Amino acid sequence: MSSRRIAQSSINWASLAERVPANQKANFAAFKTKSDAYLRSVLANPENPPQINWAHYKQLIPIAGMVDSFQKQYDALKVPYPADTVTPQVEAQIKETKSEIDNFKKSSETRIADYQKSIDHLKSLLPYDQMTMEDYRDSFPDQALDPINRPTFWPHDAEEQRDNKDRVHAEH
Repeated sequence: MSSRRIAQSSINWASLAERVPANQKANFAAFKTKSDAYLRSVLANPENPPQINWAHYKQLIPIAGMVDSFQKQYDALKVPYPADTVTPQVEAQIKETKSEIDNFKKSSETRIADYQKSIDHLKSLLPYDQMTMEDYRDSFPDQALDPINRPTFWPHDAEEQRDNKDRVHAEH
């Protein structure tokens, strides 16, 4: 893996800042400051190590072969650049996340269409202040009182009705 020089931060800080919740702004600012400081320290150093004038040192040092030995060791020195083993995992997560986002968008569009149908139905009804009990029964047959087919007992809430499962188990 060849090393490459970082010219600038590849992070879109403005886009990222829009997604940070208000209570995390201070942590985000501290993180950005640390990241910028690190990038400045990297850019402050040269990309390649300075060149050494070996001929000059050969003239100054009287011990034969010493400068050649140092030059050979210096040229053989390679600082290992860590291998990138994480990028495939990150790319796989990005693909997985994109597919999850697409699925969520599709299901959201379906829910939105269903909610829009419900809203359209409610808009087509009479206003509640003008509605009679018969209009309510016709509009909401599952919620309206039906004393003949589904009688209820006072106080007409779900807990006090005969078909309440919790109440039946509590009595036995």
